[in-house]
Amino acid sequence: MIILSIGWANLNHKLVILTAIISITLIVISLFVAINALTAQTPTRPFYVGVEYAYGNNQTAGFQLAQIEALVNKVKDYTNLFVMGDVSLTFNQTALTQACDIIYNQSKLYFIVLFTGGDKYSYNIAQWMFEANDRYGDRFFGIYKYDEPGGNQIDNTPSQLINKTVIEPTASYSDIANAYVGNLSFMVKFYQDYGHVNMTTADYGLYWFDYKSNYNVIFAEFVGNESRQRIVALDRGAAQAFGRDWGVIVNWKYNQDPYLENGTELYNDLALAYSAGAKYTFVFSYRPDPIDSQYGILQEEHFEALQRFWNTLHTKPSSFGSNKAEVAYIVPKDYGFGFRRTSDTIWGLKSPDTLSEKIYYDTNKILPDNYSYRFDILYDEPELIAPLFKNYTTIYYWNQTIP
Repeated sequence: MIILSIGWANLNHKLVILTAIISITLIVISLFVAINALTAQTPTRPFYVGVEYAYGNNQTAGFQLAQIEALVNKVKDYTNLFVMGDVSLTFNQTALTQACDIIYNQSKLYFIVLFTGGDKYSYNIAQWMFEANDRYGDRFFGIYKYDEPGGNQIDNTPSQLINKTVIEPTASYSDIANAYVGNLSFMVKFYQDYGHVNMTTADYGLYWFDYKSNYNVIFAEFVGNESRQRIVALDRGAAQAFGRDWGVIVNWKYNQDPYLENGTELYNDLALAYSAGAKYTFVFSYRPDPIDSQYGILQEEHFEALQRFWNTLHTKPSSFGSNKAEVAYIVPKDYGFGFRRTSDTIWGLKSPDTLSEKIYYDTNKILPDNYSYRFDILYDEPELIAPLFKNYTTIYYWNQTIP
């Protein structure tokens, strides 16, 4: 009996030690998990990043649907936005619905559909939008309609909304602004009211007047070597004045192969958009000639950049920094200047005036030297901009001297 008691005593002692070791191990693991949970970060605000499919090149519907499915499956784990930008697909109502079904059923991506103008549609696209809301819910974010209205206006292209045939030569800037906003807002509000959808477009100028036309979101184009600072200042400033969201589309850098910037540059542009306060950003994949590539002009380095950005966004978004605006520059009401050079047009209809050179040099003096991306451009409409003044440490007007 004594020997038996000693055996049980030793066994109990070993069990106590084993239990203690297990308990300590569990505590250490729990602390490790807790510490990692505390140090990991998640985005502090909703943010959408994705790709635009625009390389169907008028192929058959079956070919386009296969391309869309391939791209969705390629990016669905590290993006949350898909822009269907091949308008030829939208001419076929059945194919369009099938494409949206692929996105909806095979991913959790939100999606936007680009529709063109004209009479190329054999079905009521506003009715399709209305039904898409019921079919896809909030995953169907809305439509992209009337591409680059502001850019076409200032560059006097064939798609210019207000041209010299409909406006008097003596028309004031306010006359032109009212005509532009009146025409554009009529179309925008039709689809918003009838189709119950968000209205978006991409642009490279006149963002203020696009928002004034009631667009929900304007995607500013990061294109070529154009100043990102100026683009952010114009689009973000306008969005804030009208209480809307804004975004960025990373467009072509070159007019020939490889068309897109490299992966490192793409990552930096995505990070910039987030740090500057955008809510949306996506990369444009299109080229004018047919190609064999499965993903348009998107290469592995671009997908790697998207995945790297996504991972950082969901682990350490603070590493992107913050480029919140600190200074505002106020330009005259209805001054539809292009801002790209001193000789840029005003509304695409008038030559530069006595203010053009000063405004151009003022904005370029503020941007690179002092405030970089912490700078907004606003228009002198007090009812819209006065509530924003509390957000800025410094405010300049066009008729002041910039130190």
